[in-house]
Amino acid sequence: MFENLQDKLDRAFKTLKGEGKITEINVAETVKEIRKALLDADVSYKVAKSFTDDVKQKALGQNVLTAVKPGQMLTKIVRDELVILMGSASEDINLKGSPAAVLIAGLQGSGKTTFSGKLASTIHKKGRSPLLVACDVYRPAAIDQLKVLGEQIGVPVYTEEGNKNAVQIAKNAVDFAKKNGHNVVIVDTAGRLAIDEEMMREIEAVKKAVSPSETLFVVDSMTGQDAVNTAKEFNERLNFDGVVLTKLDGDTRGGAALSIRAVVHKPIKFLSAGEKMDALQVFYPDRMADRILGMGDIVSLVERAQEQYNEEEARRIQKRIAKNQFNFNDFIAQIQQIKKMGNVKDLLGMLPGIGKALKNIDIDDDAFKGIEAIISSMTPQERENPDVMNGSRRKRIAAGSGRGIEEVNRLLKQFEDTRKMMKSMSGGGAKNLMSMMGRR
Repeated sequence: MFENLQDKLDRAFKTLKGEGKITEINVAETVKEIRKALLDADVSYKVAKSFTDDVKQKALGQNVLTAVKPGQMLTKIVRDELVILMGSASEDINLKGSPAAVLIAGLQGSGKTTFSGKLASTIHKKGRSPLLVACDVYRPAAIDQLKVLGEQIGVPVYTEEGNKNAVQIAKNAVDFAKKNGHNVVIVDTAGRLAIDEEMMREIEAVKKAVSPSETLFVVDSMTGQDAVNTAKEFNERLNFDGVVLTKLDGDTRGGAALSIRAVVHKPIKFLSAGEKMDALQVFYPDRMADRILGMGDIVSLVERAQEQYNEEEARRIQKRIAKNQFNFNDFIAQIQQIKKMGNVKDLLGMLPGIGKALKNIDIDDDAFKGIEAIISSMTPQERENPDVMNGSRRKRIAAGSGRGIEEVNRLLKQFEDTRKMMKSMSGGGAKNLMSMMGRR
């Protein structure tokens, strides 16, 4: 997401390269390029014009320090204005109530059901007891999908086979939640291919029946400006509390993320990418602005790492490293932790300056596949004691894993180098795993 916008903004800032100071002429030229970049990203003309007018006004009002180049100053101004445009600060979901009801709305295909599962999973991990409610009575596949997701994350799903009254199902689900100790009810409603009166009347009635503490509108970010227009119509009828942007891992230009707050005056609360149940992020305007401008997002990267961090396991590994006992079983466990953090290219893109370098590089989500295949072909003894490796064992491992002997040799050498490095500098394993992945 935002790769094309990032490139075009870079080109716009280069207009000021070599300039000794900000002037009305060079700012006007740069601002014109910024506006074009926003329009190409499917940001509405009204929002793009208002944004660039604010940037221009603030740029011309700046007394540029001699230590700061004009291009750097304008980058900061644009960054600050992007934060304001997208909402200034993150906003929490409201889960007050007993039980707290969360109503999920949106068009068919926007990702409502998948998001409902992700939200339930996130809430469940925080120690609450959610209940998923299947109120899409028109698509049996949606009900089946919710059941599969519920089983996957260990959250019960309330359904009523044969009942086509979504309002009654929602009411009964709330009663069921009260009786069975569920303190959050997540209601997945029906979507349509387009907005129609019947759909809007039904979801209004469901909202009235459950009195949700939070109503979230789910938007397919790949639909760009159409998503913003749909959000506006839904908000006029539902007065929802926040927006969820889905499919951010697709070929999206980013117009919805940049426009929606300014148009509907409601915060973006979550970002959703991919089908994995842990692929849900709280929306932070400042972090998104940094990513748009290629500044990375170290805070989110650290937070993802902390979510997967196991203190007891870390202490165990540290002891093994100190005793030079770190083996392939420990190594594969570390790989699994990194994989749980998400898409590898996405993770690397959070490092400042790395996103642009990775633009045209294809990093498979199964980037560790070759390493895992080689380790899986080792015997328990070989995994526990890498020092027993000899020529015949290496040939057998290569044949069993379907990888070349040179790849096996390279992994063994890199593993030994990593083991030595980790012994001398505890805690540097993740960086070396990434390095090994890139050179496999």
